[in-house]
Amino acid sequence: MAVVAVWKCDRDGAMFDNKKDAEEHDKMLELAANITALIERHVAGVSEEASEEIGLMLAKRREVLARACKGKPEDLLTEDEEFTATQSENVTPLAANL
Repeated sequence: MAVVAVWKCDRDGAMFDNKKDAEEHDKMLELAANITALIERHVAGVSEEASEEIGLMLAKRREVLARACKGKPEDLLTEDEEFTATQSENVTPLAANL
């Protein structure tokens, strides 16, 4: 019987086969939680669910967001177009007809 080491993220229970990926995921979730708290403090009327979704989306795209803040705001739109194109490729023909 083989033993396989895995790392589990305490925040969401995600499992990883190496420590580096687990720590990176944990840092992303921590950033998302902090962004969520910032949104909830400064934007009135936003639901907890919506602020969590926004926080997670921004945390997942932190590299693109950092480039945009450093003078390349067009990167946000380019990345969004690529993300949308990737998502539409994953739609099955049956689901697209609904």
